[in-house]
Amino acid sequence: MQRRTFFRSTAVAAAALSFPDRHSFAELYRAADQQPQDLAAVTGDGKQITLSSKAIADLRARLRGRVLLSADPGYDDARRILNPSFDKRPALIAQVTGAADVRAAVDFARENQGLLTAVKCGGHSFSGQSTCDRGLMVDLSGMRNVRVDPVARRAVVTGGSLLGHVDHEAMAYGLVTPLGTVSHTGVGGLVTGGGFGRLARRFGLAIDNLVAVDVVTADGQLRHASKDVNPDLFWGVRGGGGNFGIVTSFEFRLHPMQRQVIAGSIRYPIARAQEVLSLYADYAPTAPDELQLDVALLKPPGDAPGMASFGVCYSGPASRAEAVLAPLRKLGTPLADDVGAKDYVAVQKSGDISDPRAMAMYLKSGFVPQIPAALLKAMVDGFRGDPTRYTQIVFVQSAGAISRVGTETTAFSQRSAQANMLGIVGWPNGSESAQHVAYIKQYWAALEPFTHGFYTNDLDMTSLKASDVTDNFGRNYDRLVATKTKYDPRNLFRLNANVKPTV
Repeated sequence: MQRRTFFRSTAVAAAALSFPDRHSFAELYRAADQQPQDLAAVTGDGKQITLSSKAIADLRARLRGRVLLSADPGYDDARRILNPSFDKRPALIAQVTGAADVRAAVDFARENQGLLTAVKCGGHSFSGQSTCDRGLMVDLSGMRNVRVDPVARRAVVTGGSLLGHVDHEAMAYGLVTPLGTVSHTGVGGLVTGGGFGRLARRFGLAIDNLVAVDVVTADGQLRHASKDVNPDLFWGVRGGGGNFGIVTSFEFRLHPMQRQVIAGSIRYPIARAQEVLSLYADYAPTAPDELQLDVALLKPPGDAPGMASFGVCYSGPASRAEAVLAPLRKLGTPLADDVGAKDYVAVQKSGDISDPRAMAMYLKSGFVPQIPAALLKAMVDGFRGDPTRYTQIVFVQSAGAISRVGTETTAFSQRSAQANMLGIVGWPNGSESAQHVAYIKQYWAALEPFTHGFYTNDLDMTSLKASDVTDNFGRNYDRLVATKTKYDPRNLFRLNANVKPTV
């Protein structure tokens, strides 16, 4: 069960919003030839500043990519992110094409008093952290490339790539690495937060398959990091989010896997929610690593009925599939069951969102160490659909190989969780949101006591406290502070689950 499936429609794919080639050469020439004016802007700590026309012109001269101001063609497309609840307007957008451009953009932000800086890869930040008002957006969409070495079983992926690019190139050689569940998700944001996916229980999180990275840190330097080179930076990037810089290149370990998996959903009436959840709580902790099993209660907008649904992806031997899935059949005949043999790359695209501006979203999330009966009861008792919104509560299964990595091996610390629980509401963009946000916050208040920590990629900035970040990283927090202080002492990169430096 994937949390973004309900955004599917027939419009242009969300990934297309980020590409810079949607305008004529004449338009681009006119934009580049315009003399910029001084711009009002803001620093990371909220100070009002002015960006001089000379500084902006100098940045344009230093970049092979484009610098977009609000009047330039392509600005509105570039500034948008997936969640239209956030309609922010950066002072300028640097559409970088490589590490040299990223270094120039970071230097510009630092030299202009720590200009507020957002980094956009796929634009999937639910809480709007990949954009900003009156700051600098560094748009990585011009850095999309994947190179696979099938002999060494390695993939080198540039920082603006989408996970679908990796799936496509690697699976051509019968190889995979665990990366997310929606093909137009940006690799950069997904991986630095940890990187769950349909294969994570079998092969570990994305960060557990990371061999090396290249990172532009706050001083504008391009640093290579691995277990042997800058190991503190390599440790921090694996789960510490965007706190330490902009990753321009990832090197992943690849695993052999057959292209065909057994995947789909099994859906029951919402009246059977308690039975569905109880079966999940009994079976999920003992399920084999090759099975990714999620469960959700969901109610679409309009008159469509609510459902309780299992989401299945089994990547093990096909001969064992029926035995592995047999426990899920104990509930009898479902409303619908489309589980069957499918192409893995197609499954990875099955939750893609083709009309990203249609639905606004709000999300709450937390890791669940156990799944007690009291939590299931609270989920069922508090679940309320509404014809004017999409409503969903979901367990994204964890454990398996994820739990067999030490808590302090990477910055990601939530290794013992059974699942990541998410509560989501979506409503037509432009319509009133207050009642829907109020509902999910009230619902979540009854569920939150059963959680411990949160997935930094599902950050809710509206209620985040500094103590939440400290508690979330636990024993890793002090080491994160030391790493942050070394590589970003002025907190240039703060639009994240921010770890504050001690300087």
